[in-house]
Amino acid sequence: MLSQKICIITDLDGTFLPKSKIPLPRDLSAVRRFEEAGGIFTIATGRTIQSSERYPEQMGLKSPMIVFNGGAIYDPIEKKVLFSHPLPDSAKKMTKKIISENPHSGCEVLCLEDTWVINNTEYEKEHIRICGVTPQYGTIAEVSGTWLKVLFAMNANDIPAFIEYIDNQHFEGVDFVRSERRFYEMLPSGVSKGSALTVYRHLSGMEGFKMIAVGDFDNDIEMLQASDFAVCPANAVDNVKQCADLILSRTCEEGAMEELIDKILKGDLIL
Repeated sequence: MLSQKICIITDLDGTFLPKSKIPLPRDLSAVRRFEEAGGIFTIATGRTIQSSERYPEQMGLKSPMIVFNGGAIYDPIEKKVLFSHPLPDSAKKMTKKIISENPHSGCEVLCLEDTWVINNTEYEKEHIRICGVTPQYGTIAEVSGTWLKVLFAMNANDIPAFIEYIDNQHFEGVDFVRSERRFYEMLPSGVSKGSALTVYRHLSGMEGFKMIAVGDFDNDIEMLQASDFAVCPANAVDNVKQCADLILSRTCEEGAMEELIDKILKGDLIL
């Protein structure tokens, strides 16, 4: 048994999930061993509730998870949203302006209830394929539901210019983060996986747990900084590695989570 209360909270894509999006058996086995030893294991993802709903069952999750890059906390057992922080109404006007001036960018609005595709480019189609959801299609005016984030998808080579464009707009009430080489996201100001982790610590039953956060990309940085111990797989980008307490020797394709859990169970980590 573990000598202290530990919760591992991990990003999905590029951290726990390999390119196939199918969890590795060795990682799933390690998660079971960790939970049998008294640990709590959960996820913090940019995905929506719908695009991540198959993973709690596969992973045997028993605790709430962070979704929408920190926009909500969802209990997959009770099928209940415990916390949410929606975008301001002004996000609709901002999104319309961005798409009209950047027609090459795919765009989807991710709501608490559904995913809406607004500009269906080849990169947007790829994102929908990755998420494995059946979206709604329509204009911004037709979107129904609570807006939690907006995702823009494009060629990775076009992202730097797009970021410069966004920075020059000086939008208020929202923040932007790069969640993958091809994806740039609009979130409510101050909202991140890190801000959600702060809320998560105060959920019933989570008091007193040491939080080990695991991530690989820019949208994981605030969560790593807000955790008690920050970990990243070997495939993480350099700015994530710079804020990690531990850089694993394995990638997400090689069983990075198994490596971390083995270290915890052997008592090799000082938390």
